[in-house]
Amino acid sequence: MVEIEDSIYKEIKSILEQARNKVYKVANSTMVQAYWNIGRVIVEKQGGNNKAEYGAALIKNLSKKMTKEFGKGFTVANLKNMGQFYLTFQKVTHCVTN
Repeated sequence: MVEIEDSIYKEIKSILEQARNKVYKVANSTMVQAYWNIGRVIVEKQGGNNKAEYGAALIKNLSKKMTKEFGKGFTVANLKNMGQFYLTFQKVTHCVTN
């Protein structure tokens, strides 16, 4: 009886581990898409003014607002990195926007 119980437990454990791994992968992929799209919006709305005072002020203000609403992770440096992420991979829109 114990062997059957152990076998059932191991099978259920495997199902749960596979499901969790799938959820992690989907969540990570979704967040990568979100960060790429955040970078896209920032870069496109700046219209190439990302090195001007306007760009710096925009990023700083966005950082304050986003951190207040969404928590840490939206520092000035992170928002700049999202913009750079978009610029680096802007030709892969078919993978990111779907």
